[in-house]
Parts: sequence; C-alpha cells; structure tokens
Amino acid sequence: MAKQKFNIICSTCIPIAIDNCNTDLIIPARYLASTTRDPKFFGDAFMHDLRYDAEGRPVEDFVMNKPDFSEAPHEGVHEIIVGGDNWGSGSSREHAAWAIAGYGVRVVISSSFADIHRNNLLNCFVLPVVVSSEFQQELFDTIAADAQAKVEVNVPEQTVTNRATGHSEHFDINGYKKYCLMNALDDIDFLLESKNKIEDFESQR
Repeated sequence: MAKQKFNIICSTCIPIAIDNCNTDLIIPARYLASTTRDPKFFGDAFMHDLRYDAEGRPVEDFVMNKPDFSEAPHEGVHEIIVGGDNWGSGSSREHAAWAIAGYGVRVVISSSFADIHRNNLLNCFVLPVVVSSEFQQELFDTIAADAQAKVEVNVPEQTVTNRATGHSEHFDINGYKKYCLMNALDDIDFLLESKNKIEDFESQR
C-alpha cells in the first residue's frame, strides 16, 4: 500500500454508522484467495456486498453510493471514515486493512477498534483514531447536517478536531508507529534507517 507521510489531514468524511462492522463486511471472504497485492483490486472490494447487490448494481441507499459520498477519496476529500463502535471485529484478515487503504482512506475514526484490525491498519498506513462515543456521535451529526464538513486529524499533536464546531479530542498512538507514519516508514524501512546504529552496536559487542 502507498506510503505517505502523516502530518495534518483535513478532509470530508464518509460516515459508516455500523456498529460491529466486521472484516467480512469490510471485504468479503471470497476475495481472500487472491494472490494480488494490487491496491485497486482490494479498494474495489471494500464494503462490496453492501455497495452492490447480487447482480452487481449499486445499492442506492448505502452511504458510499449516495451522491455526497460516492466520490473516490483524494486529497481533502473522503480521506476519513467515521465508523461505528467496534470497527473491524471478527476475522483477523489483513485484507480488510488492504481494502480500506486501497480505496484511498487514510484515517478511520471510531469509539473502539478490534485490536488485530487496528494493528493491521497501522501496518497499511491507515491511522485508527479512537474518540469518545459522544464525540463520535457529534461527528455523525455534523456530517448528516453538512456532507462538506471537514475533520482535522493532527498527527504530531495527536488531536482530532470537528472543524464545524471547533470541538477537539486527543487520541493515543504508539510512539514507534507515530514515528513510522510521520516518516512514511514500514518496519523494514525503519530497520534500514537504523542500519548504522545497529552496525555500531554490533561492532562494540
């Protein structure tokens, strides 16, 4: 998946108000057999069985097919999902994180995440942000009133702000993962960046 440096993301949001949105909803199991790592393949499969009916026709009343939210994510537009409680429950399939990243989403905001899915998101350069249930509901209400409302996620300061109301909350992130996201490093990149330090340490042993 694309490695992009994280700093401040300010974007409109896709509201997916489904509690316990499990990984089988995020990407149906039949896609797991694929050996490709093409981001578009998995992005097209994101929420597929809610987005499309059995004949492949868009389901009109599903949020991602509504005119306000159907535009594909790009800078400042739909880079953030506001999800329901317990996002990413169920199977631990990393394909669910691939699908979200492949669709173009950079941040998922929820009141809670399944632990394995949360880590998979971080490994795919998607930031999971945990907020209070009250702030989560405020975001849903704001987006319902104005689909163009923007949310700002400040990674250095670890804050998420509803630009419409000015309300803000702090979120937690592992220091190592924060460093990696801010510098567009995966685990291998981080080791390579530290190569000289590792070699110096080994030379002194």
